[in-house]
Parts: sequence; C-alpha cells; structure tokens
Amino acid sequence: MRTFAVLLAVFALLSAGLRSPMAAGEMQSSVAEEERTVAGGNSSTVAGERAAQRSSCPDRCRCEEDGLLYRVDCSDLGLRDIPSNLSVFTSYLDLSMNNLTVMSNGALSNLHFLEELRLAGNDLSHIPRGAFAGLYNLKVLMLQNNQLKSVPAEAFNNLHNLQSLRLDANHISSVPVGCFSGLRSLRHLWLDDNSLTEVPVEALGELPNLQAMTLALNHITHVPDHAFSKLGRLVVLHLNNNRIVSMGTNCFHGLHSLETLDLNYNNLGEFPTAIRFLSHLKELGFHSNNIQSIPEHAFTGNPSLITIFFYDNPIQSVGQSAFQNLPELRTLSLNGAADLTEFPDLTGTKSLESLTITGAQITSLPASLCDQLSNLQLLDLSYNQIQSLPSFSGCESVQKIDLHHNEIEELEENTFHGLLSLRSLDLSWNRLSSVKLSSFSALPALTKLDLSSNQLSSLPLVGLQSLTHLRLAGNTKLTELLPREDLPRVRVIELPYAFQCCAFTSCEKRGGGGGGSWEREDAADSTGREAPVLSSQVDQDWEDFLMDFENEPKLEHSVHCSPSPGPFRPCLYLLGSWLIRGGVWLIAALSLVSNSLVILSVFFSPASSLTTPKLLIGLLAIVNGLMGVWSGWLAVVDAWTYGSFWRYGTKWESSVLCQLSGFLCIYATQTSLFLLTFTALERCLNATHCHSKSDGHKGGSLPFTICLSICLCFLLGLAVTLPPLVAGHSSTSLCLPLPSSSPSSSLAFSVFLVLLDSLCFLFMTLAYTRLYCRVNKAPPTSEEEVAMTRHVAWLLFSDCLLYLPIAFLSFSSLLRLPATGPEVAKGLLLLVAPLPACVNPLLYILFNPLARHELAALAKHTCGAMMAPRLLRGGRGGRGRSSMMDSTYDEDAEKQSCDSTQALVAVGGMKEEEDEERGGRSGTRHSVAFVIAHH
Repeated sequence: MRTFAVLLAVFALLSAGLRSPMAAGEMQSSVAEEERTVAGGNSSTVAGERAAQRSSCPDRCRCEEDGLLYRVDCSDLGLRDIPSNLSVFTSYLDLSMNNLTVMSNGALSNLHFLEELRLAGNDLSHIPRGAFAGLYNLKVLMLQNNQLKSVPAEAFNNLHNLQSLRLDANHISSVPVGCFSGLRSLRHLWLDDNSLTEVPVEALGELPNLQAMTLALNHITHVPDHAFSKLGRLVVLHLNNNRIVSMGTNCFHGLHSLETLDLNYNNLGEFPTAIRFLSHLKELGFHSNNIQSIPEHAFTGNPSLITIFFYDNPIQSVGQSAFQNLPELRTLSLNGAADLTEFPDLTGTKSLESLTITGAQITSLPASLCDQLSNLQLLDLSYNQIQSLPSFSGCESVQKIDLHHNEIEELEENTFHGLLSLRSLDLSWNRLSSVKLSSFSALPALTKLDLSSNQLSSLPLVGLQSLTHLRLAGNTKLTELLPREDLPRVRVIELPYAFQCCAFTSCEKRGGGGGGSWEREDAADSTGREAPVLSSQVDQDWEDFLMDFENEPKLEHSVHCSPSPGPFRPCLYLLGSWLIRGGVWLIAALSLVSNSLVILSVFFSPASSLTTPKLLIGLLAIVNGLMGVWSGWLAVVDAWTYGSFWRYGTKWESSVLCQLSGFLCIYATQTSLFLLTFTALERCLNATHCHSKSDGHKGGSLPFTICLSICLCFLLGLAVTLPPLVAGHSSTSLCLPLPSSSPSSSLAFSVFLVLLDSLCFLFMTLAYTRLYCRVNKAPPTSEEEVAMTRHVAWLLFSDCLLYLPIAFLSFSSLLRLPATGPEVAKGLLLLVAPLPACVNPLLYILFNPLARHELAALAKHTCGAMMAPRLLRGGRGGRGRSSMMDSTYDEDAEKQSCDSTQALVAVGGMKEEEDEERGGRSGTRHSVAFVIAHH
C-alpha cells in the first residue's frame, strides 16, 4: 500500500508539469505527509478516505470515471454557485449553461488535476484574481457567452499550462496590458463576437506561442503596422466580419508562420498589399469587400498559396501578372468581378485544380488556356459574355465545365475533344444554334449534359451513349423526336415539348388520360423561365434532384422525363375518349348549322327588317360560328393524327393553324360576351324610353351610337385576344393557354379574362334586374319587342349557367386547388365552353316565332327563285296545253322539293301564319316594331 501511495504522488508530480516552486513544495510536503502516514500504520484509514472522496458526486450532476480521475457534468442545471463537494481527482468539469454570476476566490483551488473547465453560457461579468488559483494542470478554459466587458486583468496569471482560451460572444471592449502575461503555453485564443474597436497589440505581444487567433465579428476599423509582430508562431488569423477600412503596409510583419488569413466581409477599398510578408500563406480570403482592383504581381510574396477567395468585390481591373507564378495554387475563386473583361494570365500557375470566374464580362478565352492549366478539374466561367470557345483538349483532367449564361453561338468538333475525364458539361442559357456532328463524340465519361434555353434546332447524339442526365428544355426550335435507343442509359431528361417524352415513358402513361398529376400538367411549360444573374437556386434544385435519382437502384432504370405527357398534351389521341370526341363533332356541327340559319334569317330573309336587336342577334351568330370552326378544326386534327398524335403534336402546337384556331376561340368567346352585354344594355335602355312612338331607324340606317358601340365590342374583343398571340404565350394541344402552366404574364392574362367575364355577367344581371323592376311602369309597345327582350333574357340565363363551371375551373386552377383532375378540365373546355355557341342560335330558332317565319319566307323566296328559270324555259318551248301542263308539273315538283326545307323552319310558324291570314294580314310583309332610345 505504501508503494501505491508513492506511485500516486509521483503521478501527481509528473502531471503537474511546469508548476511554480511553491506548488512543487506543497506537493512534496503532501507526499512526505503521505509517507509518514503510511509508515505510521494508518494505510487502511487513508485508503478508506480516498475511496470515499472518489465516490462523492455533486447533487444532480453526472459523473463518470476516466481511469483514476473523474469527469463531472453539471451543465444546464440552473446552478447559482459552484458545487462544494467536487472530488480532488476531477479532470473535467462542465458548469456551462447555468446562472453563475460570481466566481469566488479559491472555489476551485483544490482541483489540482483539472484539465478542462467549461463556464460558457453563464452571467459572469467579473472574474477576480484568485478565481482559478490552484488549477496548475488546466489546459482548456471556456468563458464564451457570458457578460464580460473586459478581459480579466490578473485572473489568468497562474495558468501556465493553459492551451486554449475562449472569450468569444461576450461584450469585451478592452484588453488590458498584462492580462495574458502568465499564459506562456497558450496556443488558441478566441476573442470573436465582442465589441473590440482596435487590435490589442500590447496584450497580444505576451503570447509568443499562440498558433490560432480569431478577432472576427468585432468593430475593428484599422489594423496598424506591426500589430502581430511578436506572434511569430501564429498559423491561423481570422479578421473577418469587422469594419476594416484600411491596413498598415507592415501590419502583418513578423507573421512568419501564418498559413491562413481571413479578411472576408470587411470594408477594404484597396488590395491588402501587406500580405507580401506572408511567405508561408496557403489560404487567403478577402471576398465581400469593396476592392476594385488587383495590382500587378499582387501575390509575388506568397508562393505557397493554395486557395484564394475574393469573390463579391466590385473588381474593375486585374493585373495580367497578378496570378502568375503561383505553383501551389489549387483553388482560385473570382465571383462577381463585374468589370473584368480579360481572362487573367495564369503562366506558372500549373497546379490549379479549381478555377471560378463568374459574373464578369469576359468575352473570349486564350487558346493556351489548357496548356497553362493541365491539372484543372473544375472550370466555372458562367455569367460572362463569352462568344466562342477554344479547344479544351489539353485539360485532360477536367471533370466539370460550367459555361451557362454566356453568349456562345456554336460548338466546333474539337472543342471538347479528348476530355476523357469530363463528367458534367453545362452550356445552358447561351445562344447555341448549331452543334457539329462530332462535338460530343470523344467524351466517354460524360454523364450530365445541360443544353437548356438555347436556340438549337437539332442535336447530334453521337457519343452520348453514357449520358444519364440530359437537359434540353427551352430550345423551342428543337421539335425533332429523340430516339430512345440512342440514349440507352439516360435516367433524367428534360425536353422542350411533352410529346418528345412519349418515347421515354411507358405505354401505360400514354394517351389522352394517362400521365402525371394535375400539378405536373400545370408545370409542364418551363420555356419562359428566366434565371436571375448569379442565382444558383435552380442549379441547386437540379443537383438535389439528380442526387435523388442517383441513389435509386440501378436495376429499375426508370426514366423521368419532363414535361410529362398528359390530357392536354397527349401521346396517342388529341381528344382522348370517344365521349369527348363525339361531343366535339356534335357541337361543331350544331354550331355551324344553327348559326348559319340565324345569319340567313336575319340578313337574307325577305320578311326581315334589320332592327338593332336583330342586328345584334345576327352578329352574335357570326361570332358564335367561329367557336364552331375551332371545335371542328380540333375534330379534324384528331381524326388526322388518330393513334399517333405525339408524332405531330410539337408541330401542331407551334403551327400558325393552332395559333389561329386558339385566337378564333378566345376572340369568339370574348366578343360574343361583349355583344351580349351590349344587347342587354340596349334592351334595358329601350324599356326605359319605351314612351317613344316609333322606331326612328326602322327600315333605315342605324343610329351612329349603335354602330359605334358594335364596333367597340369587336375592337375590345380583338384587344383582349391579341396580347397572348403577339407575346407568343405557349398553349396546349387544344391551342388554349392553361392559367397555371404559363409564365407570369400569361397567368396575369388568365386572371384578367376571368375577372372581366365575371364583371360582364354581373353587369348584365344588374341591367336585367333593373329592367324587370320597371316592367309595370313602362309596358312594351309591341309583341315583337317582348319576344326579343325575352330571348335576350334566355341568352343571359343560359350563358351564365354554362359559364359557372368554366369560372370554377379557372379559379381552382389559378389557386392550385385540387378540385378537378386534368380529364375533367379537358372535358369542360371541349364540351361546356363552346356550348353557348350552340345554345344561343337554337334558342332563337326554336323559341322565336319571328325567326321561324323569316326562315319560311326565305325558303319560299329561294324556291321561287329556283322555279323562275324553269318556267321561262317552259314558255319558250310551246304554246299548247301540254306546255302549260308541263310547267304546272314542274312548279309542283319544285314546290315539293322545298317542302322538306320549309318543314324544318316553318312547321312551328304555320299556325301563326294562318292566324294572321284570318286577321286580314295575309300577303303583307312582316316588320318588327322596335323602339330605340334616342338621346
């Protein structure tokens, strides 16, 4: 037992290290006393006391053995005082995140074996002189996140073995001279995130062994000369996130060992020429400052530089020799040099592996680029104005090239020849219009190719068999179909048009109803997307997306192609199901026939007098007929491309015929609504001024205000329809823009249309409500006027009823509500939207006796006109009775041939004609009494 006690005492002496003579004397006394106690026969008593001392652990704290010593964790317990029953054998003590406000003298003096003390996150505002007395072995002291306003003047004097001191995240504004005088072993010092306004030069001069120091996140504005001249062993220095405006030309004098210097996020206006003294500097950062120029031979004194970061500076000029002769330089990042127009000279910098120069105005690259940078692995020259590319064949080690957002127009066959290690190539957002046949033929390792948002009309696939990711979106001229067999390994592909994805999707996803969700259909068109300069969000999303697919099992080999086909961009059938196909054919036929009959009855019937309401009804029929043309044209295209629409879909969407048919559809819808609104307003005004005795324009010319209003309706319809056609907004295969699948301008146009149509229906409803409220006060002057007013009311009711599902579809799509699927939306657009073009003329023909009478008169007139020539020929052939009989027979036959036509339009009106004959009005020409308000 005596031997064990002596060994323990010797261990204590060795662990104490370089302690003071007083401490050594005290320890020797304790050893002697221990030996006397053991020699006196009390060995069992001492062993019992030591076992009891080791077994004690402060209340609520967590203790664990570490060999012969203890680790005590008393953090986050709300302690206001330091525990008093700490074991003398404690080597680690954590008192952080408590409520300590005062460090009393001698509270820790018996912890001679303590090596790490954590007091972070308390409320300590002052530390007295003897607070750390007796801590001879202390190596790590953490005092961050307290309320210190000054570095304790004498509290650290006896901590000769202290190696790491954290004073960051306090409120320190002063560092007294001599506060670090006893810290001769200190290697790491944290003074960041405080309130320092200057570099504590004199206090730091007492730390000759300091290796790493951070003064970041303070308020330092100037670094004086010889500020760190006595820190000859300093390796890392952080001065970032201060307010440094100027630096002395000799401020880094004496830092012979410095390897890392961080000057980022300051207000430096000039290049820090003081770095010329840092001969061992390896990493330099001074990005996010106000430096405008990099002088010639800027890094001549730093031959060991490996990494340089100085992006986000308003650099206007860079010396041609600035980056010459840096043989160890591996990384060079120069982002945001907006006024840099020439590529820097990199002669002698042959070890460069990563070169980034973005956001500049470089227009050309030197032909010897790869001769100087044979070890280059990453080249990022995005967001420049490069127009042509040299040959990169000398960059045999390059793995990734980013050239997006430039002005490159053409790729030569030898541009990327021989790049056996190239894996990723980004040429998006350029002006590429042609790619030579063998431009990518010698790239066996290429897996990711981005050519999106260019002007390509064709793409040679020679040598791209190893591609797994391909982006071609935004090349609106690229309408050709890509054979899947030429891209056997592709897993993610973005194409300009959804129909091109039909070759890469399974058969189950083809056709009118198969495919992605309603949200994917909304996001189908991405050609109008404009990426902001120096924005990397889109690229980051793309990289994350690629990583997700790279983690998938390779055995499945599923291809994700976008934009995916769907009901609005089908692979097989334009109209989808037979129900929709039959409905479209029926609507087209009814619309064309019924509107033609209305036009004939209004403008060509001999029994018709052209009044204002009849003129409006006729014009409404003309406009509704255009909707029938749209439906009929879609039906014809569906029949022509039946079963293989994906082969013609791209050309169809971009064709003039599709744009014209879409124009006719929107123009017919809007103009008919404006004409109906004006008709309702005319009926309301007519009822208001029904005291007029006669129609002032019946049988004559129309008033100027009526003609002007009608012209205004047509011009307003044209003004509403032309913007999307002129702006070139993309559409679906139905030649109609989808609100949520279009750019912001098209989305605004869709919102405007919905609100405008709703406003028109609201206006008509209010007008007719006012009319019916006055019906008893101002009775109509004729039955014809009542019939026309009633007919307009039916038009208003039916059109408003049919508009409700379209409005619901529009609002749900705009608000991205999952109310309907794409199939239902397609059915509404094809079967419900054009219904007013059929219902309006049918209501006029079937429920207006005047219309039937006019059609009957037109039929009689037509039959008579057809008979006259035959009668004339019969009179010339003979004068006998037989000629008379033949003529009579021809007349009867002609009349019989007209019976079927008359039966269609006059059966409902025969009873009215008989009543008129009994009333003494037989043989007279009908005219409609209509009263127009005159102002």
